[in-house]
Amino acid sequence: MEAQTLLALPVVLALEPVAGEPPAQLTLSRDEAAELAALVAVDLHALVPQVDAARLALAGALFDQVELLRPGFPVWATLDELARRVPRGHLENVVAFGSHEGHMPAQPLEPSPVYAEGPMRLLPMSLLAPAELAEDLSEQLEIQLVGRGEAGTLTADWLMRTLGIRLEHVRYLSRNDLLALTCVQYEHVNLAPLWALLETALLTPYREEATMSARGLALRYADGKVLAQSPAQWLAAQTGDAMERAHGFAGIVFELRQYAALLDAHQLPLQLQPDAAQQTEAAHGYLLETLATADPGDPPTLFAHEAPGLGVIAVTVAQRGGGGRARALAHAYPLRPQALGPLLALLADRYGSAGELHALGRVVLGGDGRLGAPATALH
Repeated sequence: MEAQTLLALPVVLALEPVAGEPPAQLTLSRDEAAELAALVAVDLHALVPQVDAARLALAGALFDQVELLRPGFPVWATLDELARRVPRGHLENVVAFGSHEGHMPAQPLEPSPVYAEGPMRLLPMSLLAPAELAEDLSEQLEIQLVGRGEAGTLTADWLMRTLGIRLEHVRYLSRNDLLALTCVQYEHVNLAPLWALLETALLTPYREEATMSARGLALRYADGKVLAQSPAQWLAAQTGDAMERAHGFAGIVFELRQYAALLDAHQLPLQLQPDAAQQTEAAHGYLLETLATADPGDPPTLFAHEAPGLGVIAVTVAQRGGGGRARALAHAYPLRPQALGPLLALLADRYGSAGELHALGRVVLGGDGRLGAPATALH
């Protein structure tokens, strides 16, 4: 099997620990990974005997699904690259990669402790198959794994002893199975629009995809990133009672925070949809839109729009405009609490303000019904 003729078929071993018993370790040593790979090879042969004609590559590391389902599938790409470097016939065509002195052989194979408390741990592997075998083997994997993909007793026992945990289930899934499972999970928590964007980024990144969140925020995937409608623009398009509109605005920002956290976990950048009349910026933990330049000689003021349970949901930079009314220069949206400090420092430096944040205790709308600031606080 020449390296260039091998096609990679991604598979995963899914571990579901007993609730409240996450594994104490996220990686296996080289020897442990080799032991597990031998057991996995036996399991897969029993399910799909054709796997004997392929090379099994296994990474001895336990990931959350958000770490595996990232554009370009970097964990599998790294695993495949390492496996292709191993000489043909080495170790009876089974190759495993584990940690040495606390480190995996490549950074993408290092699981993050940030996601270690998830309800399912996933151990990635690939079957590198000759091109003439790959299509049939892939079909058989899809059929057999979803139907009877439970890991063998020896494999499950080995995992529980080695990891020191009890496992509810241990089963093999194809990557397509994992994608389908994640889709169902996101739909169950009302995040189907997020999945539509993520699926496009994973499987057809050259395409564009437009959707709308459950609360009505326009979202679009294009060129490797997700573009979200500005919450302030969404608010400007709403009608009805001012209090209801303010409440709806808080809901939109809450939803945007949910999307931002998951997109960040999947390493898919989030930005505000650019507009011809304004500039947008994105940094780690906040989004910023600039509406107008400041008039000289009048330092702008920073105002915090707040909502119960959510804290500061937006910061408006404003100064006196015509007739003494507040003139909004920029709106910023902190997407995580720790981003508020750096955001305020940036705005204070950029606009020459004192940096003091005027807490409004609510969402304040201007006379035109748009997100604004109280004119009295500017005097």
